[in-house]
Amino acid sequence: MKKRIGFIGSGNMASAMIAGIINARYSEAVDVFASNRSIGKLLDIKERYGVQIAENNVSVARNCDIIFLSVTPDMYPPVIEEIKDFIREDAIVVLIAAGQTISQNEERFGRKVKMVKAMPNMPVAVGEGLTSFSTNEFMTEEEIEEIKTLFESFGKAELIDESLMDIASAVGGSSPAFVYMFIEALADAAVLYGMPREQAYTVSAQAVLGSAKMVLETGQHPGKLKDDVCSPGGTTIQSVASLEENGLRAAVIHAVRANMNTIGRK
Repeated sequence: MKKRIGFIGSGNMASAMIAGIINARYSEAVDVFASNRSIGKLLDIKERYGVQIAENNVSVARNCDIIFLSVTPDMYPPVIEEIKDFIREDAIVVLIAAGQTISQNEERFGRKVKMVKAMPNMPVAVGEGLTSFSTNEFMTEEEIEEIKTLFESFGKAELIDESLMDIASAVGGSSPAFVYMFIEALADAAVLYGMPREQAYTVSAQAVLGSAKMVLETGQHPGKLKDDVCSPGGTTIQSVASLEENGLRAAVIHAVRANMNTIGRK
């Protein structure tokens, strides 16, 4: 039986997941519903993906089997208050806001609700996303597999303990921004030495994509793969030494720490 998938809130992350679901043909557009306070955003989503737009959040809650709460954290209390009496007992609610726990949202519903805490990242839009997720005790093994299959339709999915969700958010959810900065910096260097800008982006992005794929497909330690590229006295080891001197590792660790500190303040 086909599942109806609903998105309450249709911002950037919801749009990325909708794109991933439709492009992977996990669901037909007719079975995907979206609501938003902005009619402009809804019309844009409908035009791009052909999904159904709902007149309000309650309509999504009533009609969908899997409901993503893709609103900002501060909107969780009023949205749940609005929809809690209309969620079916067999429906699954997916939380995707940073800092929102399963237990605090179970309390907001005030009754037994099948619930998933998930942290997807933006590459879900192109089928290469990473979604870390946890579930509550009311989810069956079959339902957990169903949710995992949904997430895997637009990338990889990792079932983790909820206590690790904040760090999964920092490393998996936010890190694409770090990688885009790295790609941009590589491209800037290429342009500095005469390469046309668009070609520089292609060369830099493909180098990052291929390197990541080697880590995933070979199962080798990233340090070993790095060593394989570095010939004794060669050009690459000179670049690696420069990166170490300029604090690449420390900068990345500090960026993740800043992310975790921000989550802690919410």
